[in-house]
Amino acid sequence: MEENEATPEETGVSAENDPSCYCRLGGVMDLLSRRYAMQVVCVVGAVGPARYGEIESAFGDVSSSTLSTRLDELVEAGLLAREQYAEIPPRVEYELTSEGEELCSRLDPLLRWVREREGS
Repeated sequence: MEENEATPEETGVSAENDPSCYCRLGGVMDLLSRRYAMQVVCVVGAVGPARYGEIESAFGDVSSSTLSTRLDELVEAGLLAREQYAEIPPRVEYELTSEGEELCSRLDPLLRWVREREGS
């Protein structure tokens, strides 16, 4: 914002109604629009701490490389936590972070909307 520009508060436009606020969605939407990203968040949210195999079994046709990449991206974004245990065989579990839990709860209305549309 330039020095002379008025803030949304000064113009009476609330942050919710300010169209420039939507520009901030870019990074989040880029991640969530990737194949299986939202589904992984929802699956891990439903299962709780989940192992790779549990997550993979929730999807019928996902490739291992795609799922691994998506898990890594969600961990990097701070939506999932990855815990590796020093066991033989190695055990890795994924769990939602607090941000991931918030996202999952916000995706729930979208999932309900989809179910309602499929039912009609």
